[in-house]
Amino acid sequence: MARKVAPDGGAVVEQQRADDVTVALPGGTQPRPGQFDAAAVPPGSADETVRSPLGLRPSGNDGSLEVEPSGAKRRRGWFGRLVVVLGWIALLAGLTGVGLHYSSVSSEPLVLAASFTPYLLVGSLIALVLLLITRAWRSAMAAALVTAAALWSQLPMFVPDGTAPPGVDVAVMQSNVLFGQADMTAVVQAVRDNRIEVLTLEELTPAAVTRLEAAGIADALPYRYLEPANGGQGSGIFSRYPLEAGSKLTGFLLNNVRVTMIHPDLGPVAVFQFHPIPPNLDFAAWTSEMRTIADLLDQQPGKVIVGGDFNSTFDHSAYRKLLNDRYADTAELLGVGALPTWPNDRSWGPVLGLDRVLVAGGHATEIHSLTIPASDHRAVVARLRL
Repeated sequence: MARKVAPDGGAVVEQQRADDVTVALPGGTQPRPGQFDAAAVPPGSADETVRSPLGLRPSGNDGSLEVEPSGAKRRRGWFGRLVVVLGWIALLAGLTGVGLHYSSVSSEPLVLAASFTPYLLVGSLIALVLLLITRAWRSAMAAALVTAAALWSQLPMFVPDGTAPPGVDVAVMQSNVLFGQADMTAVVQAVRDNRIEVLTLEELTPAAVTRLEAAGIADALPYRYLEPANGGQGSGIFSRYPLEAGSKLTGFLLNNVRVTMIHPDLGPVAVFQFHPIPPNLDFAAWTSEMRTIADLLDQQPGKVIVGGDFNSTFDHSAYRKLLNDRYADTAELLGVGALPTWPNDRSWGPVLGLDRVLVAGGHATEIHSLTIPASDHRAVVARLRL
């Protein structure tokens, strides 16, 4: 398109392109490149509109205008700058989450913060969206890299590990009964409804055992090895099949136990119940107990079933060290994610997956959680294929 304006003095402005302006002044005088005299287009004239499509901007105090090249970077307003700042805050949260997931530093604040890693990781995705909206391309690229690292850290929990091969199914239930205050009738009913064959319990008190017996636990699971105690120390294992070699494990502040279940089709199967001390109560003990659990599992041959409240999550390196070529988290095997179980007595919970079922020498076909009234933990039900 070409448009010419010839105001006073015969000055001619010829527009060849939106970003290419040729200015000719009387006598052949040439202006500085990219500029022309504002007087050449009188204010209020019909041709003054030529300034907008040309992308002109003021240049100095002499009334001249400068052509802004097409595609030039425009300054962000205050709202745009605010969005970029928020994007970087979210990006730092995501980067922190990635660092916490992979960190093996033994520090109580870091371990406690790592519990909430998945929620921090969401920040990287929020940052990516905000920075793309504001066209902060280099920052968006950084957010994309952090988002990729965040997704990679969580991928094992969301991608199923194949399908279970043929074998024998064993239904397992894990439940923390909150100082024995949980509804034991509901526990027994859940055992019946889910045809549970192995039940692991934490914070089992003598009074809770009495209520379990009154609710008919022996009809569904007649065999047991228990170490009940007041407070949160007690624990126990119930089974549909005979149990042998029951023992209370050493090296723990709370009661942790092990038995050998004699399954009619599988033969001997080791069963562990674990409940390490919470790291916020005794961090040094938690660190030591998580190492002890890893050692005990490594030393146990054959098929193994593990149920427990680990007071740790998949984002703790101490917990992931339990998972190796032999042991797998059933939630990870099935790709269901973190499966949060605590706290279940808060309107905003549960947010952390503390209750887990592990298996060695087998796979899993089903897993879900359920509420036990008056307990702060959801119970986990897993069907294993051994």
